[in-house]
Amino acid sequence: MSGDGGARPGRPGPRERTVLRASDGVPIEAAYDPYEGGGRKQAPGAIVLAHGFSGSVDRPALRRAVQVFVQYGAVITFSFRGHGGSGGHSTVGDLEVLDLAAAVGWARSLGHARVATVGFSMGGSVVVRHGALHRPEAHEGRTDAHPGTGHLGGAMGISGSDDIGRPGDIGRSPGIGDAAGPARTHADHSDAVVAVSAPARWYYRGTAPMRRLHWVIQRPVGRLVSRYGLRTRIHPRDWDPVPLSPVAAAPLLAPTPLLVVHGDQDPYFPVDHPHSLAAAGDPDCTDLWLVEGFGHAENAAGPALLHRIGSWVGDRWPAPPDGPA
Repeated sequence: MSGDGGARPGRPGPRERTVLRASDGVPIEAAYDPYEGGGRKQAPGAIVLAHGFSGSVDRPALRRAVQVFVQYGAVITFSFRGHGGSGGHSTVGDLEVLDLAAAVGWARSLGHARVATVGFSMGGSVVVRHGALHRPEAHEGRTDAHPGTGHLGGAMGISGSDDIGRPGDIGRSPGIGDAAGPARTHADHSDAVVAVSAPARWYYRGTAPMRRLHWVIQRPVGRLVSRYGLRTRIHPRDWDPVPLSPVAAAPLLAPTPLLVVHGDQDPYFPVDHPHSLAAAGDPDCTDLWLVEGFGHAENAAGPALLHRIGSWVGDRWPAPPDGPA
């Protein structure tokens, strides 16, 4: 890892940049912003933000979110594979779990004992799946796929024959003890999960924006538009097997707290998505917020909503004022 500053948990300092490695070797650009809240000498924990499709660590919408969340903890942002300065190609919700795990692991390596993950849209599906697959009590064996063959694309789906990938970019998501990847430690689990504007299930095409997005990721010409217009590189190969869906992952999170946040004006996913996602979670540790007038993901999230989310996360970090992060 390398950075351009000396920021450390709980201590004021400049923004630090680094390049992480996902467990399958893909380089992931990441940034650390120190805690700026008052009343504590140390950050109460770290918040890892997972952007939506076509986002990146430096996009203005994500940086606006950082400016709010640093008042509640240190903040780590990163670009998913295929996005921004990260390597590889986007699998739109599948192998991105490995990218998030690397970012959470970095937060813990910096000394943060408590880590929350907050994901937007595609990132929302990733934080739910990560929370289910990377649990402190997770048992041996692969749990991140259903039998069968599908397409890449998370909430969307990808098909195509133009091979623009690199060896090792695609395939099974390495699980605990899986031959496809190294055994995982508990250092990459999350202590609280927030899914904002997330899909509940794969292959949803019920709205015009989602049909357009399917065209972008399914067609070779659409992937060229994404690569050069959206600066997002999409892998063309099919999912095999189909990953665990967010709604199937939600019940596996307990006892980790889950907050589902969705707008009644979301143009991509109607409100049956958050309802089904929240209903699948354990009622003792799952909250659902349907926000009036809110649109979609980080681009539409205003300061008031972000502060409300930060407070929810902070309430799940009980600690002495000067205790360890």
